Amino acid sequence: MLLAIDIGNTQTVIGLYDGPDASRPAVATVSRAEQGLLDHWRIATKAERTADEHALMVQEFLGFHGFSFDDDIDGIVISSVVPRATAAFREMTERYFGFRPVLIEPGVRTGLPVLTDNPREVGADRIANAVAAIDLFGGPAVIIDFGTATTYDAVSANGELLGCAIAPGIDISLDALYQRADALRRIEMVEPRSVIGRTTVEALQAGAVYGFAGQVDGIVDRMVDEVGQGATIIATGGLAALIGPYTKSIELVEPWLTLHGLRLIFTKNQ
Repeated sequence: MLLAIDIGNTQTVIGLYDGPDASRPAVATVSRAEQGLLDHWRIATKAERTADEHALMVQEFLGFHGFSFDDDIDGIVISSVVPRATAAFREMTERYFGFRPVLIEPGVRTGLPVLTDNPREVGADRIANAVAAIDLFGGPAVIIDFGTATTYDAVSANGELLGCAIAPGIDISLDALYQRADALRRIEMVEPRSVIGRTTVEALQAGAVYGFAGQVDGIVDRMVDEVGQGATIIATGGLAALIGPYTKSIELVEPWLTLHGLRLIFTKNQ
C-alpha cells in the first residue's frame, strides 16, 4: 500500500491507497481521483513534531484498519511546503519503513512541463495538482486550491503549467479581520442564509462566502481569456466544497486532487 502525504502550512493530509499503481476497478459512486483511496486523515501541521511523533500517529491511523505499520506499506510519496516537516517525515520513512520516500522536489520525474520563469519555486502541491488535473481532465484547465493561500494555476491545452495567481487564503483573511476589529468574533464557516446578513455572524459568513466566490469568478474569467475557452475549472482544498456552489465558474470539486497527483508521481518514479 501507498501513503501519500501532502504537508501544507496549516494542515497535513495523509491518504492511504491500496497499491502504488492504484489499479482497481472503477466505482461509479466516487470520482477517479478517489479510486483506491482506502482512508484519509487530516492533522495540524506542526513543524516542531519529530519523526518519532509522526511515526506514532501514522501507526495509529493504520491500526484503525488493522494494517501493520511494518509490513503493509510499500511506498511513501510526499509534497511539502514546510521544510522542517519535510525533514521529519523523511526521517520517519527511512527509520521506520526502511526505504526513502519520493519527495516532490527538483529532479523528481513528474511528466509536467513547467513554463514559469523559475520552476524550482513552484510549490510541490501545485505540481501534484497539475499532474492530477491533466490525468483526469486534460488541458486547458484552471485549478483553484483553497489552502492557507488560495492558488489559481493555469494549465495549457498541451498539458503545461503556465503560471499561477496567489491570493490570501480564506482563514488567514478572516484571522486578520478579527485581529484588527475588536467588535468582530470568530465564526463557523457555513452556508449563509442570504447575502444580506441579519446578524453580525450572518454578515461575516455572507461576506466570506460570497466575497471569495466573487474573487474566484473574477480571476478565473481572466485566466480563461489567456489559456483558452473550454478550460476545465477544478477546485480542491478544505473549503472548496463550501465556496464552489456559490461561484459561476467552478465546474468540479475534487477534494483528493493533490493526493491523486502524488500517487501518479510516485508511479512515475518507480
